[in-house]
Amino acid sequence: NQVLEMFDHAYSNYMEHAYPADELMPLTCRGRVRGQEPSRGDVDDALGKFSLTLIDTLDTLVVLNKTKEFEEAVKKVIKDVNLDNDIVVSVFETNIRVLGGLLGGHSVAIMLKEKGEYMQWYNGELLHMAKELGYKLLPAFNTTSGLPYPRVNLKFGVRHPEARTGTETDTCTACAGTLILEFAALSRFTGTSIFEEYARKALDFIWEKRQRSSNLVGVTINIHTGDWVRKDSGVGAGIDSYYEYLLKAYVLLGDDSFLERFNTHYDAIMRYISQPPLLLDVHIHKPMLNARTWMDSLLAFFPGLQVLKGDIRPAIETHEMLYQVIKKHNFLPEAFTTDFRVHWAQHPLRPEFAESTYFLYKATGDPYYLEVGKTLIENLNKYARVPCGFAAMKDVRTGSHEDRMDSFFLAEMFKYLYLLFADKEDMIFDIEDYIFTTEAHLLPLWLSTTNQTISKKNTSTEYTELDDSNFDWTCPNTQILFPNDPMFAQSIREPLKNVVDKSCPRGISRAEESLGSGPKPPLRARDFMASNPEHLEILKKMGVSLIHLKDGRVQLVQHAVQAASSLDAEDGLRFMQEMIELSSQQQKEQQLPPRAVQIVSHPFFGRVVLTAGPAQFGMDLSKHKAGTRGFVATIKPYNGCSEITNPEAVKEKIALMQRGQCMFAEKARNIQKAGAIGGIVIDDNEGSSSDTAPLFQMAGDGKNTDDITIPMLFLFNKEGNIILDAIREYEAVEVLLSDKAKDRATIFKGKMIPNYIIDSNLEMENMDQKSPENDSHKPNSEEAPSESQAAGAVSEEPDGGGESSAVGDADPLSPASADSASASRADEDPHTPGPAEAGAPEPACTPEDSQPQEQNTQTESSSKAHWDSKVQPMESILADWNEDIEAFEMMEKDEL
Repeated sequence: NQVLEMFDHAYSNYMEHAYPADELMPLTCRGRVRGQEPSRGDVDDALGKFSLTLIDTLDTLVVLNKTKEFEEAVKKVIKDVNLDNDIVVSVFETNIRVLGGLLGGHSVAIMLKEKGEYMQWYNGELLHMAKELGYKLLPAFNTTSGLPYPRVNLKFGVRHPEARTGTETDTCTACAGTLILEFAALSRFTGTSIFEEYARKALDFIWEKRQRSSNLVGVTINIHTGDWVRKDSGVGAGIDSYYEYLLKAYVLLGDDSFLERFNTHYDAIMRYISQPPLLLDVHIHKPMLNARTWMDSLLAFFPGLQVLKGDIRPAIETHEMLYQVIKKHNFLPEAFTTDFRVHWAQHPLRPEFAESTYFLYKATGDPYYLEVGKTLIENLNKYARVPCGFAAMKDVRTGSHEDRMDSFFLAEMFKYLYLLFADKEDMIFDIEDYIFTTEAHLLPLWLSTTNQTISKKNTSTEYTELDDSNFDWTCPNTQILFPNDPMFAQSIREPLKNVVDKSCPRGISRAEESLGSGPKPPLRARDFMASNPEHLEILKKMGVSLIHLKDGRVQLVQHAVQAASSLDAEDGLRFMQEMIELSSQQQKEQQLPPRAVQIVSHPFFGRVVLTAGPAQFGMDLSKHKAGTRGFVATIKPYNGCSEITNPEAVKEKIALMQRGQCMFAEKARNIQKAGAIGGIVIDDNEGSSSDTAPLFQMAGDGKNTDDITIPMLFLFNKEGNIILDAIREYEAVEVLLSDKAKDRATIFKGKMIPNYIIDSNLEMENMDQKSPENDSHKPNSEEAPSESQAAGAVSEEPDGGGESSAVGDADPLSPASADSASASRADEDPHTPGPAEAGAPEPACTPEDSQPQEQNTQTESSSKAHWDSKVQPMESILADWNEDIEAFEMMEKDEL
């Protein structure tokens, strides 16, 4: 019942405030129309002006037993949706969300029609639209390899002069390898074989291009030559659904070659990538070498796929590790390190973990997984629910929101959560008669024997010799997996129960073992001493050279070929990465993390959280955990650059003021003198937002600022307008300034407040009816996540001019490819935020186990998620390092 209520809250707000737009923007209560909002890069490629969220949600309505709503939704899609738009969309996203949504809707529509009560008027209209869309995607396959272009224009195709696409050379493996279910279903439903043929050709090409010695595939491939562009391999972003579709294609189509391919890949995954409970990316040519030291959230689907394969133990282990990360941060961060700290802090309400939870409960019957589902529901209600729907998390550490509710949230999250808790009698059809696509759309299993135009003969060759246990030719029967031991799942989880909270996994330095001193903790970058002979010997074995520069600095360079062994070279690479991170960390010690402004008055009740920039002066909110709470008041003059003329309105309030015309510290002194208990500076640059501009710190004025004792925070224009609009709408607006968003139970402790605000279990009472229809909450995020939130220090200057200067030299002990130093801009154009890296995220380990915060040193790209890297110029800091940078580039060519 709670899942149904939550779905109604999200779906009704989309239909009321956003339809026919592609997505709902839940903070501003309006639809996201491509071209009318600031671009979010690749994330926007899913939007095609075809009412994406409604199409994606069709079969979810039937799963949730909302047949009347389904019938109305289908009529709306048939009547309103136009697929012939002059717009460039992602082939991958359009296939899994729109084509899959239409086919899933058609599948359940004909099922309902057959039952005789609903959809008696239905005559295959959704299938006709699916076929039309299928033909619009086919021009993307006009390549010699058969791999599709990543993007296609719905109206003009690929090569047409007006298409604005067709120049791309690369695509991700998942983008090209996640077509077979939808395309084959379209062929089987319509009897038109061309769709299945194209999808099979793309899969065949990827299979042929796999790395033959490791049987792994890379993340990115050239669509013309088949060369691997990115040669790292994992089960997360960029590859994930390729593996999923090989196994599910066997289930749906019955073609043995798909199972053989999957089993071959799966053996390689378990041999190289799976390091229970972790799943770590490796290099396809040197699979014993880890490619990165963090994991992305998309791999959370993999335990569910392992259940479908029948390999339950590693599925339980990885799922338990992910659940502990969620318990630490409330949601699964977009990326987290191998010692379970936040690497990328965003969470766009992804459903993959809920999917795996559902599959594990189906396989084990263990009620533990119902408790996991309950936790997911409570966290969504507690932290993501806003008056107009559910808002993605911009930062799981602060609890700030992004003005985003992706279609997959309705298509997948509620479907899997409902199925997790539903009994058989709660369903109006048998879910076992269908297979889920990667977007959780339902395709009927009877398609395997319908319109079989493709030969099932196994033409694949050169399979790896595997033991017979890898070639089970049937899907596992969940009823006989655990016949004698109902505690089986718990016995696997038990050793992992403290893996996140109390232990940070450490490797053993092979170099130290080879010195004959037995297993020791590995040599950490922070412990290294250039005067220690033993340390120098370890470095030598790892192929790391130490160079004394003329200016007294020490420089480290690794040449893998000089290492004692490939394993020592791997340890050397890890040491160098640590040194890079340590150097980067030390350069950022002056930087403060982002802060939170939480609106706690009616009708928000703490549900809307805005990302705010900190100040280098005034109260340090990280040391005052309760934060500063008060009603807001606009000051006069609004710029705060002279004595406040309305002190009676400002006293004991949090003052709102505009940026510009004087220094930040001067504004703070003026409002403090007027009796304000805090201040919020709002950017005067129209349209600025923390989604599109890096956050920055408000610096002092070069004088002693100890006299400023109140907290000061900075909001960009869009975030500031959310508060200003709330004042216009509700007059009395109360906010909480803090280092991170607070639990509502904490905020309202001892105050009269409806129970459903505090207890997420009782959230059924739908507080949203209290707020007027057109609540005006401005967005605080619309862009894809960046690797770390940026924060530069800026102080105002009357004329807006000034010089920028880098703060901090390179560390005396710096590796050759260290990140650039952060820049703190003390005298800066008031309209130009200064980019710099953020402070370290909150560690997930105990202090004695903490290590330097992970920083990614190269941009990762994927089809499902795109992260903008805000990197600063390196020339001034790395002037002496050019020769060694070339050495690192040479190493990269050697895939080290």
